[in-house]
Amino acid sequence: MGAAAVLLRAALRRSRPAAAALLLPRTLPSPPVPLPPPPLARALPLLPRLPFSAGFSYTTVAEISEAPAKPKGKPRKSPMKQSRVDFTKVDAALLPTIILVGRPNVGKSALFNRLIRRREALVYNTPGDHVTRDIREGVAKLGDLRFRVLDSAGLETAATSGSILARTVDMTGNVLVRSQFAIFLIDVRDGLQPLDLEVGQWLRKHASGIHTIVAMNKSESLDEHGVLTSAAGEAHRLGFGDPVAISAETGLGMAELYETLRPLFEEYMFQLPNNGLNQDDPTSEAEANEGDESKLPLQLAIVGRPNVGKSTLLNALLQEQRVLVGPESGLTRDSIRAKFQFDNRTVYLVDTAGWMERAGKEKGPSSLSVVQSRKNLMRAHIVALVLDAEKIAISKNSVDHQEVMIARQAIEEGRGLVVVVNKMDLLRENQRLLEKVMDAVPKEIQTVIPQVTGIPVVFVSAMEGRGRVAVMHHVIETYEKWCFRLSTSRLNRWLRKVMSRHSWKDSATQPKVKYFTQVKARPPTFVAFMSGKTELSDTDIRFLTRSLKEDFNIGGIPIRILQRSIPRKASSFKSNIKKRGSSIKRMKTDKRTEVSDPTQS
Repeated sequence: MGAAAVLLRAALRRSRPAAAALLLPRTLPSPPVPLPPPPLARALPLLPRLPFSAGFSYTTVAEISEAPAKPKGKPRKSPMKQSRVDFTKVDAALLPTIILVGRPNVGKSALFNRLIRRREALVYNTPGDHVTRDIREGVAKLGDLRFRVLDSAGLETAATSGSILARTVDMTGNVLVRSQFAIFLIDVRDGLQPLDLEVGQWLRKHASGIHTIVAMNKSESLDEHGVLTSAAGEAHRLGFGDPVAISAETGLGMAELYETLRPLFEEYMFQLPNNGLNQDDPTSEAEANEGDESKLPLQLAIVGRPNVGKSTLLNALLQEQRVLVGPESGLTRDSIRAKFQFDNRTVYLVDTAGWMERAGKEKGPSSLSVVQSRKNLMRAHIVALVLDAEKIAISKNSVDHQEVMIARQAIEEGRGLVVVVNKMDLLRENQRLLEKVMDAVPKEIQTVIPQVTGIPVVFVSAMEGRGRVAVMHHVIETYEKWCFRLSTSRLNRWLRKVMSRHSWKDSATQPKVKYFTQVKARPPTFVAFMSGKTELSDTDIRFLTRSLKEDFNIGGIPIRILQRSIPRKASSFKSNIKKRGSSIKRMKTDKRTEVSDPTQS
């Protein structure tokens, strides 16, 4: 044994495991000895299986081995049942209409933005105040459903007669005749309030023929088994059937709202003749008027200082009480957009909030209104600047700094401008003062905005409805000029005549305009292609702009003239190289080709 042990150690030292295996005795493998569990595992008992609602669970190795293989990819959701009506082919005027009602600050404007899929209505957390005061309308999209939705002000039935809240309630009652359905919103976090019960009674009294759906808003932070169940039972007290739990902020419950609205909309559409389908040419208005830009829908924005009569003018143009009016300053907060027809032309009318300086004094909904007004000013085609005739007569000044800034910003953005002087009925008793105002306003407008000549000024009384047609005629005339186009041949014939009658200081340094062309309309934009190093000066550009307005009758709108220099032709450069290369002779040698220039010898 001693000799065998010596050989084994030697084989191991020489890294010969095969020789060492031959020397070792063959024995049967002994069963493995189980290791003792760690102290922590012995101390903890086996955890019971937790329910799925707890958010996690564990699985044993045996369950994993016995479980069937899952298919790859994301699990497919059960498809939502589609509507039997194709709402995309339904005439917009025949779509079902839903009005959103409820007490203040329950999320009506947030749901309105969710349904129309863009942020139009102002949303601000003001429990003690109303953000929305006017009726806002839009086309909503929910799955394959299309319908019109109206956002109303918060209802307070106990409001004092003649107050702002009482007027908003009356306005909401007037638009109920245009609605077939209503969504009654309540705040599920606050529970059912006494004001909710009053709103429910008001709906049963004024909207008995309208199908009302109760929506429990702001339910994203509540579980399904506790508070929501009790809140749903409490909402049954309103008497409008089973409520729907939604969250306008996060989109929770939109599928349930779809399943509730779909059968109601289908039943409504099947009662209409031809299911409300548009039997006319399916091409849109934009496609039909693609060649003539002046026939496209017109975007008109009404802007001005607070309390100058913008909302009254909008109601006069629409010939209906669409927005809230009154002696209070700053009534309008949302920019209300309305669509109407004038002389077979589609006009989108936007009433903006009063323009105020953002110096930190105006906060909350008022500051948001100013931002929204400026955005609508950029989107508009024509801007109607409303002035107060009474203030002009008292201050002996037509426009102040803020109104000048509005007008100049509209011109710089390339928009058409129409000045509307409102409240002329207040100056009717003083004929001398009235004539003085009518003579001074156009002159001062031309002084403060010298870059555009011929801005139309209209004198109206929106309260009495006088001047409504004159305003629209001036707006359409300005819009047609704004869309004006000229051919290049006509422009170049005009340019030769204009350049010949312009007095140049020095004919040697006279800029040479190769040709003149219009590159775009809305507003009209022209490019002068120059040959040579001399460019058109500011005086020359003003002369061409004034000549364009006078000769083609396109005054009152901004006109832009750009300059582009024409590079020297490449053909002249190639001809010079060709002439010079003709004097070069090539001489062949044995080693390389030598080139000699006889002009240098």
